[in-house]
Amino acid sequence: MREQWMDRFTARISDFEEKLEAFNKGEIDRKAYKGVSGGFGSYAQRDPAKNMLRLRLPGGRMTKERLGFIAGTVEQYGIDLLKLTTCETVQLHNLAPEQVAKIMEAAAEAGIYTLGGGGDNPRNVMCSPLSGVQQGEAFDVMPYAEAATGYLLSIADSIHMPRKLKVAFSNGAEDSVHAAFRDMGFLANPDGTFDLYIAGGLGANHKMGILAQQAVPAEKILYYIKAMVLTFCAHGNYENRARARTRYMQETLGEEKLRRIFLEYVSQVQRDEKLDLHVEAVDVQKSGEGMLEDARVTAQKQHGLYAVRYQPVGGCLPPERLSALYRLIKDFPAVECRVAPDEGLYIIHLTADEARKVLELTKDGAQNEFEKSVACIGASICQQGVRNSQATLAAVVEKVRERHFRDGVLPRIRISGCPSSCGAHQAAALGFQGCVKTVDKKPLPAYRLFINGTDKLGAASFGEPAGVMLESDIPAFLLELGELIEFSHSTWAEWAPQNSEKLQALAARYCA
Repeated sequence: MREQWMDRFTARISDFEEKLEAFNKGEIDRKAYKGVSGGFGSYAQRDPAKNMLRLRLPGGRMTKERLGFIAGTVEQYGIDLLKLTTCETVQLHNLAPEQVAKIMEAAAEAGIYTLGGGGDNPRNVMCSPLSGVQQGEAFDVMPYAEAATGYLLSIADSIHMPRKLKVAFSNGAEDSVHAAFRDMGFLANPDGTFDLYIAGGLGANHKMGILAQQAVPAEKILYYIKAMVLTFCAHGNYENRARARTRYMQETLGEEKLRRIFLEYVSQVQRDEKLDLHVEAVDVQKSGEGMLEDARVTAQKQHGLYAVRYQPVGGCLPPERLSALYRLIKDFPAVECRVAPDEGLYIIHLTADEARKVLELTKDGAQNEFEKSVACIGASICQQGVRNSQATLAAVVEKVRERHFRDGVLPRIRISGCPSSCGAHQAAALGFQGCVKTVDKKPLPAYRLFINGTDKLGAASFGEPAGVMLESDIPAFLLELGELIEFSHSTWAEWAPQNSEKLQALAARYCA
C-alpha cells in the first residue's frame, strides 16, 4: 500500500499547492480552499496567512521513528505550536504557506499520511491508548486499528461519502475513544470478538451508537467497515451538510431499518470480496526489574514495564519538550508513545529506571485530575471557533491552582470552542460549549454548560444542558463547586452522584 499511496499522494500534492497559492493571492475564498485543503489534512487558520497540518497516527501510535520525524520537523521549520487532539492526531500550527506541502510530502515519506485528515473522508482510526499493555484488557486491538486504517486509505480515492467517517477500537478495559458513540465503534470482548456500534456521534443532534451486531469475529472487521461505507454512501444526506453525519440515519431510517440495511451490506461484501484479516499478536521482547509508584505511572501487564503519562495542559505540546523526549527515549529498547484521546501522551514499555527519567523530563505537565482537562485549539486559531477555549482553560487552571484543592475534588472538564464538539464536551462530567450570551442587549462571551456526562465503559451517557454561563463567571463557578465538595470531605466522584440537585442549583445561579 505504501508505494501505491506515495505515487498517488505525490501526484496530487501539486494540485494542493496550486489551490494554496490561489487562496493566498485571493483568487479563491476560504470556503473553496477548505473544500480542497481539508482532504489533504490542512486548513487555513483564522489568520489566513497561517496554516494547520494534521498528522494522522493510526490508533494514536507514535513510534520512535514517527516521534523523531515530528521532532526534527519542528526544529527544521521552527514550529511553535503543536496540538495533541481528541482524535489521537498531532496538529502542526502556524505554518507558512510554503512550508505546508513540503512537510506533507516529507511526512508521507516517513509513513505519516495527512491525506484524508480532514474533509469528507475516513478520519484517523482511534484505539485505546494503552492497548496491548493495559492490565484487564480483553485483547490488544491496536493491530486491528492499524489494519482498518490501511484498508480505509486504500479505498478513500474510490468512495464519495456525504461527510467524514470516524472509527474507533476499544480494548474492553475502558472506552476513552468513545467507541460507544462513534460512526463505527468496535468494543473488544474477552473471547476475541467485537461488539459493533454504528451511527453515533457528538455535536449537534448527538446520539449513542446503535448495537449493530455482537461477537463480530476480529478477522472479519473489514467486511463491516466496507458495509458501513456502502450504507453511508447509499443513505447519507448529500443535500444538507448539517444533517449529513451517520447519526442522522438513525432518524431517516430508524434504528431497526438501519441495522437491517447495514447487515445486508455486510452479507453482500462477504459474498463479493475477500477481506479476511490475519493478525499476529505483538510480543514485547522486554522485561524490567524494580518497583515504581507514581500518579502518572501505570504498571503494564508485561512484567516490570511501565507507562508514563504526560499531559501538557490543554494538549498544547511544548516544541522543545518533544525534541527532548525523543533524545531521551531513542535508545530505550521497544519504547514508543501513544497519543491519548484526552490530549495526553503515554510513553510505554519503560523499565522503572527509564520511567523515572521520563517522569523528570515531563514534570511540567498536568499535576492533578482537573489539570488533565480537555480543550480544543479554540477561536484564536480555528476558523470555526466561537470562543477561545485554550484561554478559558488556562484562566481556570490558574485560579484553581491558587486554591490548592485536593486532587479529585474537581473533575476533568471538557471545553469546545463551538458546537462541533472537538473537545467532546457532551461526554464530560462538566462540559462547556462556546457561544454568545446577550446581557443588557450586549453580546458577551459565554459557554453552554453540560453536566454529568460520562464515557465510562458500559455506562456512557451525554451531559444534560444546564444553561448558558458567561465566560467570566466560569472560574468562580468552579471555585465555589470545589469549596462545596471539599467542605463535605469528598471528591467529585463521591459527591456528584449523591448531590445532583445541589449541582444543578449551583449551575442555575451562574447561568441565570
